[in-house]
Amino acid sequence: MTRGRAGSGGEGASNSPARRASDRGRYGRLSRERVLAAALDLVDREGLSALSMRRLGAELGVEAMALYRYAEGKDALLDGLVEALYLELEERLGDWDPEQDGRSGLHRIARATYDVCLAHPHAVPLLTTRMLAVPLARRPLAVLRDHERVLVLLERSGLEGTRAALAFEAVTAWLLGYVSAELRPMVDNPDEPDPAFRLGLHRMPSHELPNLRRTAAALADRAGPEGLAAGLDALLDRFAQG
Repeated sequence: MTRGRAGSGGEGASNSPARRASDRGRYGRLSRERVLAAALDLVDREGLSALSMRRLGAELGVEAMALYRYAEGKDALLDGLVEALYLELEERLGDWDPEQDGRSGLHRIARATYDVCLAHPHAVPLLTTRMLAVPLARRPLAVLRDHERVLVLLERSGLEGTRAALAFEAVTAWLLGYVSAELRPMVDNPDEPDPAFRLGLHRMPSHELPNLRRTAAALADRAGPEGLAAGLDALLDRFAQG
């Protein structure tokens, strides 16, 4: 069945389920911001698998069809969550100085992104999966503004053209990869006091995985924002050398 869209013309659109469904829920009339905030809160609590138009409608006290005025479907809702994360990033950056030094500005963006991701760990996979599904020009404006800030800062760091593009890809990959590594589960049994059993090393065959078993404890130690900053500096130093 084709869903009607808010704002579309024609007699059929005015009779569509999306227009008939009331968007006045238990918190008053909905808005895009309220819908996305509720979706992010649901994902924070229960993970991405819990998110559906029906479940989100129940959270807001409206019929699921009422939500199609604010997101055309599940994919649009997921893109909206990405937008919400980048809007929160902008809030954490505060008053952005357009003349900020290149390297210090990149560190500021990296730390703010890290903090947003740790605040919403269940939504972090979307920063990769939705970017794989959505062409550059169709990404939310908040995402594109972040891309623009990073490119400006790279240029101020002395990188232009192809080198700037390569550095942009490297910085993006480092940041998202680092956050993903920080958030991946490592503890097998949190109630186990013995470190080896806590990590579940007994489940790994020692003759096949000697290096992994030996390194597992170090991998389980999170390097935090200091490790993020060190890796970013190493990348920028490498590109600065030409």
